[in-house]
Amino acid sequence: MLNPFFQQGSKTEQGLIQDLINEQLRMYGVEVYYLPRKYITEKTILREVIESKFDDAYPIEAYVQNFDGYNDNTTILSKFGIQSTQEISLIVSKERFEEYISPLIKDKANIKLSTRPKEGDLVYFPLGDRLFEVKFVEHEKPFYQLQKNYVYELRCELFRYEDEIIDTGVDEIDDTLDPIDGADGGDILVGRTQTLTLIGTGTTATATAVTVNGGIRLITVNNRGGGYTSTPRVAISSAPVGGVTGIATAVMIGGIVACNDNVNPLAKSVQSVQIVNAGSGYTVAPGVRFIGGGGSGAAATATIGSGIIGVINLTSGGSGYSTSPSVTFTNQIFQTGVATVAAAATAIVSAAGTITAIRITNAGLGYSVAPTVVISSPYSSGIGTFAFNETITGSTSGTTAKVREWNSTTNQLKISNVNGSFIAGETIVGAASSASYQIRSINSDINDDGYADNTNIETEADNIIDFSEYNPFGNP
Repeated sequence: MLNPFFQQGSKTEQGLIQDLINEQLRMYGVEVYYLPRKYITEKTILREVIESKFDDAYPIEAYVQNFDGYNDNTTILSKFGIQSTQEISLIVSKERFEEYISPLIKDKANIKLSTRPKEGDLVYFPLGDRLFEVKFVEHEKPFYQLQKNYVYELRCELFRYEDEIIDTGVDEIDDTLDPIDGADGGDILVGRTQTLTLIGTGTTATATAVTVNGGIRLITVNNRGGGYTSTPRVAISSAPVGGVTGIATAVMIGGIVACNDNVNPLAKSVQSVQIVNAGSGYTVAPGVRFIGGGGSGAAATATIGSGIIGVINLTSGGSGYSTSPSVTFTNQIFQTGVATVAAAATAIVSAAGTITAIRITNAGLGYSVAPTVVISSPYSSGIGTFAFNETITGSTSGTTAKVREWNSTTNQLKISNVNGSFIAGETIVGAASSASYQIRSINSDINDDGYADNTNIETEADNIIDFSEYNPFGNP
């Protein structure tokens, strides 16, 4: 028989226990942040969450009940790769949650449950600077002391970032998705990323031309050959005494099978020959040979002429080029009474977005004075500042991604959750910031996120046998 002198569940007794628990949590607990999940997009039938976001964070005191996985065996190797098993159980006050957090989130859109903590919500744990996802909420433990429950036990696992938007406005939370200094001094980002190098304000390259007589007008490839694993050297016969020997370079092409020489996909053929210096003083066409490169069979012939462009001198490489610009010639004044041909040339763009050389594809014929070289301007209208976590879209490919970090000094944009493949040269636009830039180069290497080691494994495996380059056992 129960003691009749105790009411076993009066409001005052329940209030006393709740106050004692609240005080203990404030004394022995840790201040964490509770992040309610907002459901943005769900599948119609299965109600599977496609897109969600966390843009609110509420501080609340919590007691660390246990911390499984922070001792031995913190990771396991599964069919999905190396996974963290770090778990934590937190005790929070039922009264504090219902009187402080519930009223603040109950009228917010896209929140499924506001009366208690919900599975799928996040907890930011400051001692490890980590986000945990609530996997289960125990609300009946201890079991109805004095006919009431006083705490919630949140059983959490280390949060694995996918495509959620996390932008709470609390720096210490949001920076868990920003680059931080790793143990090796490098950057660590949660989730797989790419780095886009964008074009800011570009400058136009400039060049001048010089005309010569008895120079090489063009070099015609008569046989592409095959089996070249490196670019062969183009050897041109020496010019007569007092002349200048021409210089040229080969342009290679892959995917052409010539007499089975290019069965190895690494092997290439000679596609064309570009003139670096047309030389001068030739009275007969010089011979052309291809030396080295591991292949054979390539052959070409040279054509000479007078009043041709002998060399194009680059005076400024410019900046901000993502693709080879057009090279045209103006102020073309030709001799009278002779055959005339307009010149053509192509620009070589470096990885840094500058023009490193102008190669002649046809030196022209019959110029009386050197024409003016005109190099088209680069894209130079990059504007705006990308916002963290906003969506960017490629104008040509339609590819989308989330912004992780924007460096306006280097014009490098780190992105994640890439849906598709960006194309160098296309313009990307930020949905929130309206920032607009053209892509110069794409680095799609996956940063080390602390879990995956795929790149290192593949590199080591390629040292043993690599079928991605060619089949070492031959082709069927």
